[in-house]
Amino acid sequence: MRVLAPVVGPLVTADLRMLLGGLFLGAVFLLLRFNPGIRKNFRVFLWVGLVNSGLPFLLYSMGALVLPASVEVVVNALSPAFGAVAGAWFLGERFTRPKAFGLILGLGGVLVVAGGLTLGNNPWAWAALAACTLAPASYAVGGVMVKRLAGGIPAKSLAFGSQLMAGLALLPALVFFPPRAFPSWEVLGLLVAFGVLCSGVAYLLYYGLMTRIGPTKTLTVTFLMPVFGMLWGALFLGESITLPLAAGAALVLAGTALVSLRSA
Repeated sequence: MRVLAPVVGPLVTADLRMLLGGLFLGAVFLLLRFNPGIRKNFRVFLWVGLVNSGLPFLLYSMGALVLPASVEVVVNALSPAFGAVAGAWFLGERFTRPKAFGLILGLGGVLVVAGGLTLGNNPWAWAALAACTLAPASYAVGGVMVKRLAGGIPAKSLAFGSQLMAGLALLPALVFFPPRAFPSWEVLGLLVAFGVLCSGVAYLLYYGLMTRIGPTKTLTVTFLMPVFGMLWGALFLGESITLPLAAGAALVLAGTALVSLRSA
């Protein structure tokens, strides 16, 4: 996202990720002669896709215009904390004091990360940070929707249908927000890899976990993301691993651990 969004725009980045991921899975299912039930479940696919993919992908792509990739990954680790809030609100799960403290600790970590950035009085930079904080909340609500609406739908059907329907829903908006520039072959290759691997393949695994162990435990994969996000940002994008970034990541992960352990 950090490479693609400044070149082709946030909407193109988010939408093509979903469309290419959905088309890849559709081609695989066609070869395997698997019927994903798109006609029967298209409403579920549409709503889950928009909330659990379309909105967060767009928010992170918008944030990528301003923020380092490592910062976005660290903020994304708030997903389990927001998942606990969504579970309590919509599913009647207990929201205990330790969970509340974990959420506050995680949000405090985001503030520490923000303190290490040169945001200044730039409203776009603060808006980007807010967008990246809202995105994991969207993932949390999407997890609740999967649990409530997608019971009995195979995980691979949900991975395919949600990506395809959300991608098609956002497609008309490209008329008003076209690519910023004609992408090079390198950028096109990156877009294809992004859609196939980060949406197609990844969401097969993601929805499989959602249906087997539930949204709160599935979102604990975010324990690994800050470490790898900072590492890849440093290796491939030349980003710095600063003390505020590392300290903020530690606070976010501590809050996530507190929420997750109380949800186990």
